Order: sequence, then C-alpha cells, then structure tokens
Amino acid sequence: MDGPRQPGPGLTRVRVSPEPIDPASLARQVAHPRAGAVCLFLGTVRDHSPGREGVTHLDYEAYPGVAEEQIAAIAAEARERWPLLSVAVEHRVGSLAVGEVSVGVAVSSAHRADGLEAVRFLIDEIKARAPLWKKEHWPGGAEWIGPGSGEPGGRD
Repeated sequence: MDGPRQPGPGLTRVRVSPEPIDPASLARQVAHPRAGAVCLFLGTVRDHSPGREGVTHLDYEAYPGVAEEQIAAIAAEARERWPLLSVAVEHRVGSLAVGEVSVGVAVSSAHRADGLEAVRFLIDEIKARAPLWKKEHWPGGAEWIGPGSGEPGGRD
C-alpha cells in the first residue's frame, strides 16, 4: 500500500452493549452503493481456550464510553489505512453462552482485499487495545482475561 488512504464517505458506528449482535444488521449498516465487498467477522464464545477444555460461558465487562471511544479511534486508523466506505463494530458485555456472538466487525469497501485486511486489523487492535475483559467459566473455576492480564487483548 502506498501511504495513508483518505477515509471513505460512509459511516462509522461503534456499540458496546449487552444486546445480542445481529450479523445481518451489521452487514446492512455498512451497505454502500459503491461497495464491491462487505466483509464481516464474528467472534463467538467457544467451549475451550488454550490449555482448558469445558468452558461453559464467558462474562464480558467494559468501560462502555471509554471502550467505544477506543474502538472508534481504531476504526479511524483503519479508515486512514484503507479506502473503506463504512465501518460497524459491536461488542457484547454481560454473560454469554457457548455459541453466542461476542464481537462483530463489518466493513464495506470497493475491493475485497482492502475490506479483508481492514477487518483483520480492526479485530486484532480491538483485542489488544480496547478496555474489555472476559471471565472464562468452566466446571470448578473461573479466570479474568483481558488487557493487562499478561496476554495482549486476552486469548482468542
């Protein structure tokens, strides 16, 4: 890529909320007539993590206003790096069962390569920098994981 890109004309939307994430709604939010690609990433709660089987659920906590501001700043960085038309990011807080969507990232762009690269950047930077924490629960225990826990952004 040759130098910074100008942000596209579309929206940037960020939400940290206990409300469920609707993937179709995320895709609609970034729809744009100039888009040749809508790229969507969904992070879901799984039943294991590195070195641990039997995860039953996760609890997510955040400083909502601060988390939204940090995610918006990351989205602005993505818009400077790639010619994105629109960006939408949602992250859940509260207790989530295995299989539920914990985070959704959607972007639209004229070309798929820009969109795919931007989505990867967004989710990696959100995990590393946003003030969000998760507590993994399994039979017989629980552990908080997040920024400052020894692993950038916590475990995948």
